[in-house]
Amino acid sequence: MYNAILLTLAALLAVGIMVIGCFYLASPERVSGSFGLKPPAPDADTRAWLRLKGIRDVASGLAVLTMMLTTETRTVGIVLLVFAVIPFGDMSNILVSGGRKATAFSVHGVTCAVMLVVGLLLIHVI
Repeated sequence: MYNAILLTLAALLAVGIMVIGCFYLASPERVSGSFGLKPPAPDADTRAWLRLKGIRDVASGLAVLTMMLTTETRTVGIVLLVFAVIPFGDMSNILVSGGRKATAFSVHGVTCAVMLVVGLLLIHVI
C-alpha cells in the first residue's frame, strides 16, 4: 500500500510534466508566461526554443513511466532524484534571471521538493 501511494505520486508527477510539455509543443506562446520569466518575443525562433522545453518535459515524464513499468520501485526513486535537477535548475534560472520568485518557489521549488521526497521514500532513505 505504501509503495502504491508513492508510485501514484510519481505517476502524477510524470503525467503532469508531460501535459505541461504538450502545452509547450502545441501552443508555446500561450504557456510561456506561466514559467516564471518574462514572456519572450512571439516569433518563430522563440516558439522553436520553447518547444524544446516541451520535448524535454514529455521525455522526462515518459522516462519515469517507463521505469515504473519495467523496473523496481528503488530505480524509479533514483530516476526521480536525478530528474529533480530539472525543476531545481528551472527555479534557479528564474531566480538568477530576475523572474517571479513566487512562481520559482511555488511551481518549480515545490515540484523539486515533491520529487526529492517521493524519490527518497521509494529508495527507502527516509
